[in-house]
Amino acid sequence: MSGYPATMMKRLGAALASALFMVGACSPASTLAPAPASVAPTGALAATPSPMATPRPTPKPGPTPTVVTRALVPVTNFRAPWISVSAEEVRATADGTSTRFEAIEVVESVPAILLAMLSGITNPQLVIAPDAASLREDLAAHPNRLGFLFADEIDPSVEALGWDDRAMFGEGRVKSLEDWPLMVVRTYLAGAVPETPAVQYDPARAWTLVAGGDIMLDRGVAKTVKTEGKGIDFPFDGGTVKITSRCKDCSVFGWDLPRTQRTGDAGVVRSLVQGADLAIFNFENPAPDAFTWHSKGTVFSADPALIEGLANAGVDWVSLANNHIRDAGAKGILQTMTSLDKWSIAHSGAGADITAARKPALLTAGGQTVAMLGYDTIAGSYWATPSRVGSAPMTVANLREDVAASRAAGADIVIVFPHWGTEYDATPFAGQRALGEAAIDAGADMVIGNHAHWAAAMEVYRGKPIWYALGNFVFDQTWSEPTMEGITLELTFDGARLVQIRMRPHLILDKSQPNFMDPAGSGAVVMDQVWKASKGLLGW
Repeated sequence: MSGYPATMMKRLGAALASALFMVGACSPASTLAPAPASVAPTGALAATPSPMATPRPTPKPGPTPTVVTRALVPVTNFRAPWISVSAEEVRATADGTSTRFEAIEVVESVPAILLAMLSGITNPQLVIAPDAASLREDLAAHPNRLGFLFADEIDPSVEALGWDDRAMFGEGRVKSLEDWPLMVVRTYLAGAVPETPAVQYDPARAWTLVAGGDIMLDRGVAKTVKTEGKGIDFPFDGGTVKITSRCKDCSVFGWDLPRTQRTGDAGVVRSLVQGADLAIFNFENPAPDAFTWHSKGTVFSADPALIEGLANAGVDWVSLANNHIRDAGAKGILQTMTSLDKWSIAHSGAGADITAARKPALLTAGGQTVAMLGYDTIAGSYWATPSRVGSAPMTVANLREDVAASRAAGADIVIVFPHWGTEYDATPFAGQRALGEAAIDAGADMVIGNHAHWAAAMEVYRGKPIWYALGNFVFDQTWSEPTMEGITLELTFDGARLVQIRMRPHLILDKSQPNFMDPAGSGAVVMDQVWKASKGLLGW
């Protein structure tokens, strides 16, 4: 740990080992029960009093002590591919035998539940940070550290890990704090000031948003679903997959292609989308009543009957602002909107005129009003005007006006969803970055972009995330590995505050169906692509 000031952190040796037995023993899954007020020191962890030899008169009732319960959560570097840890992993990290982590980092007030796990380790690999903010910064600089924070101290700059098979954040989180195994209880004497935030994170109050990339229901997707008879629900029925090897130069365009093996978990993609409070995607084609199936080419029109598959999967909103939405003309846009309305799928980014195209869709989740603004920067000939059906153009002036209008309409959260950038390029160009940052400057809470057909860079600007592209989601571009891969966002909110980000890599099989990959295994390729493109843009 050389190179860090002594005031920031220190190692604990034999002194810590002896102190372990002063805080009381507990199993990794137990809680620390509050002690009577007469024996609990101010702000200290509860302890069990020794029996008294001589009976004493019962004291008169005094002021009621304050009992504070907080959830302790393992955390690590934002880019780490790990999902969960266990008590065994904590001990292995402390004694230097872990293959994933080189040290444990905690704040100065080390909770007893963690110290009890390390009982018997005489010289644990333990780093002490002065406060939660310092710990979060340290994890950004040290990807191989395992930290512990209270749930209310966690923000998107760190990756919260599950404990065994339980998670505090995300769609599969525990239903309440009572279900979380790492709880710390502190009893404060009357008059003491409890060390607790004004509002504590509660998984029962949290809500999730799932965001994916491009959905296209023509060409190879339609062939899989209709001609091959796999059905309208097949694209969302994916499970998990791994890449077993690669076939060199097997693509018609000279790309190496992955050889894959399904690894089970059928329906996990559908479960994630359906379980989210909001699920949002880009709809990369019109769905006119008089559609035409295209076996090839880059003009799309989807069978509107296939929209039922999106509704069955739990899709809540789609953007219509892209460079294909007017492929079936003005009538195609209006008929697409009608078909989406039929299946109760909200939409924005295109309309009968420029005013309608720029109007936000207002959604509700977790007691919050979420405004969705869709924009296109690619196909200027498809943009709406005061008298023309089309998509919404993304300009700085439009961003300022539309974000302000969304707030005036009651939006607690504003998400900008642009179609922009360069196809098959993960790195944003200067003008694209300027527009993304302009959206944040205008007051948007995040930007989630698409069009590249690759998973692209992520930026954090003024504390707000910008995803430049998530890649394909339901698409038939199986002629290269990057176009077969993408990322799905799983975002956890507490009210209007974004508290956690999980980026889930996937790979498309059968020209239509995304399947999740292990980010520490086969998914590392696409995640490394994102991190490489994010150089200089992402401080986490």
